[in-house]
Amino acid sequence: MRFLILILLALAGCATAGPPAREQRAAAWWTDVVTLSSDAMEGRLTGTPGYDRAAAFVVQRLRALGLEPAGSEGYHQRVEFEEQFLDPGAARVRLVARGGGGTMLRVPEEMVVSRRAPLPTRLDAPLVFVGYGLHMPEAGHDDFAGMDLRGKIAVYVAGGPASVSGALKSHARAERARLLAERGAVGAIGITPAAQLEAPWARTAAGATQSGMYFADPAIRSVPGTFFEASVDPAQAERLFARSGRRFAEIAALSDAGGAVPRFELNQWLRGTLAPRTRRLASPNIVARLPGSDPRLAAEHVVLSAHLDGLGTDNGNGDRIYNGALDNAAGVAALLDIAAELERTGARPRRSILFVFVTAEEKGLLGARYFARRPTVPRESIVADLNYDMALPLYPLTGIIVVGAEESGIGAEAAAVARAIGLPLVPDPFPNRNAFTRSDQYAFIEQGIPAAAFKFGFAAGTAEAETERAWRATHYHSTSDDGSQPVFREDEIRLHDFIAALTLRIANAETRPRWHDTSFFRRFAR
Repeated sequence: MRFLILILLALAGCATAGPPAREQRAAAWWTDVVTLSSDAMEGRLTGTPGYDRAAAFVVQRLRALGLEPAGSEGYHQRVEFEEQFLDPGAARVRLVARGGGGTMLRVPEEMVVSRRAPLPTRLDAPLVFVGYGLHMPEAGHDDFAGMDLRGKIAVYVAGGPASVSGALKSHARAERARLLAERGAVGAIGITPAAQLEAPWARTAAGATQSGMYFADPAIRSVPGTFFEASVDPAQAERLFARSGRRFAEIAALSDAGGAVPRFELNQWLRGTLAPRTRRLASPNIVARLPGSDPRLAAEHVVLSAHLDGLGTDNGNGDRIYNGALDNAAGVAALLDIAAELERTGARPRRSILFVFVTAEEKGLLGARYFARRPTVPRESIVADLNYDMALPLYPLTGIIVVGAEESGIGAEAAAVARAIGLPLVPDPFPNRNAFTRSDQYAFIEQGIPAAAFKFGFAAGTAEAETERAWRATHYHSTSDDGSQPVFREDEIRLHDFIAALTLRIANAETRPRWHDTSFFRRFAR
């Protein structure tokens, strides 16, 4: 504990002469955020000149800090993608009754078609409702059991049983498309009840002109072949249930309460034509190393990760640029601040620290998945991933959410750091948001590597919860997520110091973090 306190004092600027004050670091951090989210970066879309400019800025900073290049080509790790476009005006999708007739589902106003897997050009398949669409046999829940899904499109409602842990539900959702494809389904349609929407449907529809991406190499795709995925406006959901003898309002109420949801035939087909087009592109992850000092442990690595990419631009009028200030220029700038502090304090941990800035998070965690599956260091040398994505410094830092703390030894190390600085850890107030699987830490978890992510803490039902909800409804994946937003900058630096101290604690420990025996994710350990 004494060693940890010394680390915290150094990081807080009390151990060396003339350190930058917290307010100076906060100003420098926000300057980096504003630079990375400026209009000049054009929203940092993967594979664009704007992303490349942002990557060049990060490399310049890493080089100035004296961090070693640790990519496959200097600081870069090249990742190749297929980019897929779908012209909504050329898409024709129709609900067809068993006895004939039917109605159009307008794309994207009423149905948004995903571009994250190769799309078929034609649709002609019956619809079947599969409840939550979750395969969780270890929890006694399997929505696919006893169902013939061959040649069908599975319709599911968002959410999951209240009795099942958020982590397990998150994993099952991430696996849904792959498992459906393995069972012969040709597609999936999700419906999120209005009460569970994080942002208005209109914003989801507005972003539907953007491209999707998947790996150019089919061997590392989740679904190698064609697969249709879409979501439907909850205001239009009753149309899918019109011939089933059930109402979506009933299903939505069950989902909102985390109750048991039935499964049944919808007695309708989905028919239509799509006109996808694709092109090849490449985009780099950026990787740098702070070398360790221990002759035995320096070959092992603690990863600090953040996604560099954003949503790019849209085709509308007015403000067209998704600047992505808090999602996730703030995370990239946070890692740069942490790296600068570790260098300034002369920290030389026993294990090495990798700073990994990944591409294509917004396209399905693709950059992180590529790095985790084909890392630039031996995979077995990576002992943990600590990920920063959208921590949201929208109110004072009175507690920290460590997403995934209960799953591995990272939680105990985080608790020790929190006790030392007098800042409590607080539980995730909304586990149904799937935070554990929705950002880049999950790419490492899939490879058996313990991981965690960080958020400014708050509790449900508080003013902070309302502030966070309002930000998601107004700014999340919006052109208004820019450098003009008011944030608690010095509190943000306190979070950086917590993450840095946790990183050093893991890097200096005699043993690496392990999954708890009770953790579902222990199955991935190699």
